[in-house]
Amino acid sequence: MNNPAVPLFQFLTLINQAVNELVWGIPLIVLILGTGIYLTYRTRFIQVTKIGIIIKTVVSGFIHRKKGEGDISPFQALTTALAATVGTGNIAGVATAISLGGAGAMFWMWFSAFFGMVTKYSEIVLAVHYREKKPGSGTVGGPMYFLQNGLNNRVLAVLFAFFGSLAAFGIGNMVQANSVADAVNKAFGLPTFLTGLVLAVVAGAVILGGIKRIASITEKLVPVMAALYVLGAVTILILNFNLIPGALSSIFSLAFTGEAAAGGFVGAGVREAVRFGVARGIFTNEAGLGSASIAHASARTDHPVAQGTWGIIEVFIDTLVICTLTALVILVTGALESGLEGAALTTEAFNRGLPGPGGLIVAVGLIFFAFTTLLAWSFYGEKCFEFLFGTRASLRYRQVWIPFILVGAVGGLRGIWSLADTLNGLMAVPNLIGLVGLSGLVVKLSREYFRG
Repeated sequence: MNNPAVPLFQFLTLINQAVNELVWGIPLIVLILGTGIYLTYRTRFIQVTKIGIIIKTVVSGFIHRKKGEGDISPFQALTTALAATVGTGNIAGVATAISLGGAGAMFWMWFSAFFGMVTKYSEIVLAVHYREKKPGSGTVGGPMYFLQNGLNNRVLAVLFAFFGSLAAFGIGNMVQANSVADAVNKAFGLPTFLTGLVLAVVAGAVILGGIKRIASITEKLVPVMAALYVLGAVTILILNFNLIPGALSSIFSLAFTGEAAAGGFVGAGVREAVRFGVARGIFTNEAGLGSASIAHASARTDHPVAQGTWGIIEVFIDTLVICTLTALVILVTGALESGLEGAALTTEAFNRGLPGPGGLIVAVGLIFFAFTTLLAWSFYGEKCFEFLFGTRASLRYRQVWIPFILVGAVGGLRGIWSLADTLNGLMAVPNLIGLVGLSGLVVKLSREYFRG
């Protein structure tokens, strides 16, 4: 006897795929990139014109203990946000962009990151400006708060929180848990169930401690894991120094010509280079989604713009440093000709560049990148859920979140992964509306801070 639920499930899957392609297609890319260009114009290119003050503010915040409301230090807020953004996108996302869009896709990733710096800066400025102090929860903020308190639009605030609380289970939980389990299985041969069980216990112990415990872990792990990955990539580039000019030349030339890339790879046209470069850039640094501002809203700071400057540095580290190193390693080692995609392509490139330890660096990087992403996104999802159902709902969210780590590790509920990807893209829509609607306030606060 046929199960009537099967055709319905297949129908819903097709609907979700269609919506997902629309959400993560050209319209959203244009909307996110357009918002970044608009905000950059309105703030008079602060990522360039105010770079000296921005660096001074960040260095000062790193060295000195900042005063002001908040639960964690500005640096902890940065590492928590980086924990969510520096992840599989830097390893698998860059490789996917290059394999599908050609070397020129990297140029368009830089292009989107340049404007994405101001997008993320604006998100953080508004999140800190409209944050609230809640008993039993601490300092909370994010797009849902500036949409409600700044734009005076409860509907958009609820939509963002709804999309965020559910999307976190996919992009921030099950996908990351599966990446860890798969990497451990390939590197060390451990069963995915065992890895998932250990991961759920370890991550659960951190998550149940709230943002202060999450931040204390990310401020230690993120710099170490980033340094390990960067050191491996830089070593490969030093060994292949003579090939770097050619790699850079191909990035710039193929961004506008769409000609075949080196090694026999038939490069896609300019349209594909732009599409995959911008899309993967957005995916890896999350500028426009609004998620990172939830972590930054908890930072101790005496002015919204002071914390916003950390967002500019965040995008710089994530895309212009780590993603660039990944792309150059793939190009100089000739791994692109292997025909591989995603994490497998990056692993192949590191193995060619550093036979032996290269693949291990990628595997360990994937494990720690995905683990810290899981921690940060648990906080994002929890705060969205708390906005909808109150402070007492936080503990329930954590209790549901932790078992799903094991589910994701063994590869379960893959249909939810796709749905969560759709919801993740939908988060951007209310956030971008809020950014454009409150752009005047961002300009006002920026002028006030930089003049002072």
